[in-house]
Amino acid sequence: MIFGLVITVGSKIFALQIPQLIRNSLNSVEDYNRNIITDIDVVKHELFINILFIIGAAILAGFFTFLMRQTLIVMSRLIEFDLKNEIYHQYQELSLNFYKKNRTGDLMNRISEDVGKVRMYFGPAIMYTMNMLVLFVIGITKMLQIDVKLTIYTLLPFPILSVSIYLLSKIINERSSIVQQYLSKLTTFSQEIFSGINVVKAYSIEEQTLTDFEKLASDSKDKNISLFKAQALFFPLMILLIGISNILVIYIGGMQYISGEIQNIGTIAEFIIYINMLTWPVAVVGWVTSIVQQAEVSQRRINEFLHEVPEIQNTQDLPTNIKGDIEFKNVSFTYDDTNITALNDISFHIKKGETLAILGKTGSGKSTIVNLIARLYDIDKGDILIDNNSIQNINLRSLRDSIGFVPQDAFLFSDTIKNNIKIGNENASDEEIIDAAKNAYIDHNIQQFNNKYDTLVGERGVTLSGGQKQRISIARVIISKPKILIFDDCLSAVDTETEEIILNNLEKESKGKTTIIVSHRTSSVKNANKIIVLEKGKVIQKGNHTELKNQKGYYQDIYNQQLEEKSTNSK
Repeated sequence: MIFGLVITVGSKIFALQIPQLIRNSLNSVEDYNRNIITDIDVVKHELFINILFIIGAAILAGFFTFLMRQTLIVMSRLIEFDLKNEIYHQYQELSLNFYKKNRTGDLMNRISEDVGKVRMYFGPAIMYTMNMLVLFVIGITKMLQIDVKLTIYTLLPFPILSVSIYLLSKIINERSSIVQQYLSKLTTFSQEIFSGINVVKAYSIEEQTLTDFEKLASDSKDKNISLFKAQALFFPLMILLIGISNILVIYIGGMQYISGEIQNIGTIAEFIIYINMLTWPVAVVGWVTSIVQQAEVSQRRINEFLHEVPEIQNTQDLPTNIKGDIEFKNVSFTYDDTNITALNDISFHIKKGETLAILGKTGSGKSTIVNLIARLYDIDKGDILIDNNSIQNINLRSLRDSIGFVPQDAFLFSDTIKNNIKIGNENASDEEIIDAAKNAYIDHNIQQFNNKYDTLVGERGVTLSGGQKQRISIARVIISKPKILIFDDCLSAVDTETEEIILNNLEKESKGKTTIIVSHRTSSVKNANKIIVLEKGKVIQKGNHTELKNQKGYYQDIYNQQLEEKSTNSK
C-alpha cells in the first residue's frame, strides 16, 4: 500500500508537467507572431523538444498510473482474499446454535457483498483519494503561482460539483440497496420454486408461481429503471460543471489577457488543462464518501460475526487417541433457540466395541444424544465421558475425526458420487470406494448410471432417491474407518429387505467399533448389545432386544405393531 501511494505521487508529478509544456509551446508560437522571436527554426526546435517532453511525460505518467493500479487494486484484492478466508474460517468454528439464529442469505452477504464493499474502500477509495490530494496540492499550488484571481474563479464550481455528486451518490446508493434487495428476492423465489418443482407440478400451481414471479420481476424492473435514471444524471452533471469551469477560465482569462494582466495566451490553455485534470478527482469525492460510509457499515456487520465467540471451545491442543468407550452421567440439555429441554438426567454406558440402539417417538431426544457425542453442542448439566475423560477435555478435532456420523437428513454435495464418498477419506482408492459402496448396498444402483461413479448428483443430491442418498452417506462413513459409528435413523428411506442386507454388512464393518444406531424400527436394533427407549428426554426402558420385546411398554408395542405390518405386507 505504501509503495502504491509513492507511485501515485510519481504518476501525478509527471502528469502535471504536461500543462506547463503546452503553455511554453503556445507562448513560443505567440512570441513568434509578435516578432519577439524572429527565427522560425528556433520556434520549431522548441516545439519539437516540448512535444518530446510531453510524449515522455505522458508515457511515464501512464506507466506509473498502471503500476499504481496494479499495486493498490491488487493490494485490495489480497485484503479481500484474507478477509474472506478469515470469515470462512470463523464460520466453520461457530456452533450449530449460531446457524439456527442466522439466515444463510445473511451469512453469504457478509462474506461476499460486505467484503466487496470493504475492498472498494482499501482499493479505489484510497487510490482516488490519494490522486485527488496529490493533484490538488501540486496543481492548485502551480495555478496560484501563475494567477491567484483566475485560480479562485475557476475553482468556484468545484465545491458545487463535489456536493452535487455526493447527494447524487447517496441517492444512487439508496436505490442500489433496494435493487439488491429485489435481486435477493428474485433469486430466493426462483431457488425455492426450482427446488420444489415437484410440488409445483403436483399441485398445478405453475400459473400462480408465474404470476408471483412476474410481479417480483416487474417491481425489480421499476427499481432498476429508477436507479438508472439517477445514474444517468452523473456524467451530464459532471460535464456541465466542467464546462462552466472552462467557460470561466476562457472568459476571466480572456479579459485578463486583453487588459494585460496575463501576458501569454498559453496561460489560459494551461489553466483549462489543470481544470480538466482536477475535475474527475473532485467528482469522485462524493463517490468516495459513499464508499467509505458503505465500507464502515459493512465492516461493522463483518465484525459482528468475526467477534462472535464459538460456544464449542477446543480446550485441548494435543491430539487425543480415542478408543470408543462412551458414558453419559446425569446429562441434561436444553436448546437455546427454542428453550425446549431435549434431555433430562440421562445416564448410560457403552463399552468399546459395543452397539447401543436408541428408540423413541419423534422429539424424544434421540438425535440430541448423538449430536452431544459429536460435541456439536455442550451439555447444561452432568458429564459425558469418552474413555473415562470428560468430553470437554478431549481434542475436538481428534474426537470428530474418530466419529463416522450418518445424520438423519442425508446431505450430498453437488459433485460426483465418487467425490461424495471420498469425503470420508480423501486418499481412498477406487477399489476402496467400490468396496464401501457394496457394503452400503448402493454399488449395483451406481453401476446402472451412465457415468457410474462419475455421475453428478445435483444440488443436495436431487437426482437420487432418498434411499440412495442415505446409502451413499453410509458408504462415506464406512470408508472413513472411524472408531465410533453413529447412524441417526439413516435407513428410514429403504425397504426392510435392503435394510437387512445393509445391517448385516454393517455388523461386519462395525466389529471392534463402538456403534450407536438411532431408529424407529425394532428390526434395525435387534442385534444391539444395549437398547434404550426415550420419551420426553428421559430413559423409560433399558435392555436388549429379547428382554424388551417381552417387557410391557413402548418397545413391545412398536415391535408387535411392526411385526403385524410385516405379516400383512407379506400376504
